[in-house]
Amino acid sequence: MVRNARLAEYERTPRPVVAIANDFPAGHVMPPHRHARSQLVYGVSGVMLVGSEQGRWVVPPERAAWIPAGVVHDLRMLSRVSTVTIWVDPDGDVDLPQDCQVVAVSPLMRSLLLEAVDIAPEYDGGTREGLVMSLLLHELVRLPTLPLCLPFPRHEGLAQQCRTFLNAPAPHDTIDAWSAALNMSRRTFTRLFRKETGLTFSAWRQQACLFAAMPRLAADEAVTTVALDLGYDSPAAFTTMFKRLLGVPPRRYFSGRDRGAAAARPLRRRSSRVAAGGASPA
Repeated sequence: MVRNARLAEYERTPRPVVAIANDFPAGHVMPPHRHARSQLVYGVSGVMLVGSEQGRWVVPPERAAWIPAGVVHDLRMLSRVSTVTIWVDPDGDVDLPQDCQVVAVSPLMRSLLLEAVDIAPEYDGGTREGLVMSLLLHELVRLPTLPLCLPFPRHEGLAQQCRTFLNAPAPHDTIDAWSAALNMSRRTFTRLFRKETGLTFSAWRQQACLFAAMPRLAADEAVTTVALDLGYDSPAAFTTMFKRLLGVPPRRYFSGRDRGAAAARPLRRRSSRVAAGGASPA
């Protein structure tokens, strides 16, 4: 198994895809960087947060983040995380997506990923190993995307407000409070927020609360505790929001029974432990 390896060791491998596995401690951060190859980072366990100029993506256990080649991004491990990452040649024959996104991982894809990490980087394309890697690429473009993106504005003041909110989410925050903090009229704020994020303030606020809840729910915290800590009037109100966004209530979502099915749509196409400060394969 290729584990805790640096991508640089395999970047020039003359194969369309190569796989490695890595373990990370909670709190491990990979600062902004980019790669010549595209990558699919599958979280076997734990919760990750991926960030780029376009937004933030929370990656719960048994889901994966797709990051196209050349996109500057950072990663933060919100808990202990084990990953399998495949590195894909962007100039290959498969029609790859161009945007960052979180995808559901089918049972077939999961089996292929776990098999791929035991395949040597310079496999023979005509062997069983080569066929596994070829099928993995074809399955990749079939994975459904999940609504786990939180778009971030470029406007400096608005972005700071968003970061502050993420540190202490409040589901009852109002447009009036945010516009006053930015010394804007309500009308100007509403227009700017929609232009910068593509979402209404209400929709963004709900999505941000969901982001704050996901790592805690993945760590088996009680729905009641998480809901009340986030300021919801009741666990039922929080569950209603969660189900509206992801299609199933929290307990079912994290049980794995509905893995990959909730709120999914076809993936969009062209348009040993690493210590902090150590090797960063992602």
